Amino acid sequence: MFSALRHRAFRRLFAAHVVALLGTGLSTIAIGFLVFDTTGSGAAGVLGTLLGIKMLTFLLIGPLAPAIARRVGAKRLLVLTDLARVGVAVALPFVGDVVTAYLLIIVLQSASALFTPTFQATIPAVVTDERQYTGALALSRLAYDIEALVSPTIASVVVVIASSNALFFGTGAGFLASALLILSAALPKAPAPVRGAESIRREITRGSKLMLRVPRLRAVLTLHLALAAVGAIAMVLTLPLVLGELGGDEAQAASLLAVYGAGSITSAILMPTMIARLGLRPFMLGGLTLMSAVMALVWPVLALAPGQQALPWLYAIWFFGGLGYSAVLAPMGRVIREAVPDVDLPDVFAAQFSLAHGWWLISFPLAGWGATVVGFGPTTLVLAVVAALALGVAAHAWRAPSSGEIASTPGGHARQV
Repeated sequence: MFSALRHRAFRRLFAAHVVALLGTGLSTIAIGFLVFDTTGSGAAGVLGTLLGIKMLTFLLIGPLAPAIARRVGAKRLLVLTDLARVGVAVALPFVGDVVTAYLLIIVLQSASALFTPTFQATIPAVVTDERQYTGALALSRLAYDIEALVSPTIASVVVVIASSNALFFGTGAGFLASALLILSAALPKAPAPVRGAESIRREITRGSKLMLRVPRLRAVLTLHLALAAVGAIAMVLTLPLVLGELGGDEAQAASLLAVYGAGSITSAILMPTMIARLGLRPFMLGGLTLMSAVMALVWPVLALAPGQQALPWLYAIWFFGGLGYSAVLAPMGRVIREAVPDVDLPDVFAAQFSLAHGWWLISFPLAGWGATVVGFGPTTLVLAVVAALALGVAAHAWRAPSSGEIASTPGGHARQV
């Protein structure tokens, strides 16, 4: 897994990725404090709206990333989006009303929607060896999971010795450090820009068309549906389940999330070795099978073990759910890399990023309102069934040989082979 760090450019990109993630994690917590301070009892509704804005922004802005990167350069775009996030982070502590906060957070999420797919598309251009690229993906996934554990810890220390507004300055420092690290990395130059309004429209839509046309990429899109279904259980329902349904405390809720993260970290560490032994497709579909199966057990556990008696079982379910979740998500970049030529990678990474968040835009309210209306058990079962159905569709679509499914035409477009 660590062999990818032999590449100097990737080392700096990865370091930038880590500090930017820490900045993102701190900003999420800081925004929560800001919303509570600004709205008081209406904080839950406002936070839900902000989460919806985030997903909608990713859905709409993500496809623009490759077209912009071709014109300004991937490196310049990464740096500019980091600097934009620095500006928003520094401005947010001085916000006194919700409308201004919404506008600034839209800018923040728009910058993230351009940064993430551009970053994802840059990694295969820097790390060209297949096994090292798999390790790079594992490291990237590991960084996300570690951030989920480290950011709350840092935030808890900061708010003890300073006000919650100090988190925003930590956020800005993280994004600024990311920009400086990217500036110091030698990245491949972007292809020459394509001129004309018609070509721009084709650039923006090319990745989405490929996602729908190429069988393996349709499988990727279906896998993201499964991830959104199971991920919504962990991200939306953990806190209200533990604090409300089970009568637990905040420490127990946080520890359940930490167990989910620990399962994800374990999977990311094992990923290069397991893929080498099992193959990419069995590893990912096996992870999807695992996370669907264990989440289907939540309702029986809640029925048979009332109150906090369910917690030990839920710890096991959340661990294996995180294990399966990371097994599906972490190697996704390799599936895309094998399915399309290099010239189409930026477009497909952007389309994947955007369309995947479309599933989250559905699964988040489904999980939240489902648990409110029909209860936690039935809702988790429905979401687990959705993931299981996605497994069948993805397994059917992903049957092509590993040599790649499409090739580039002289004009830079992709065609099926």
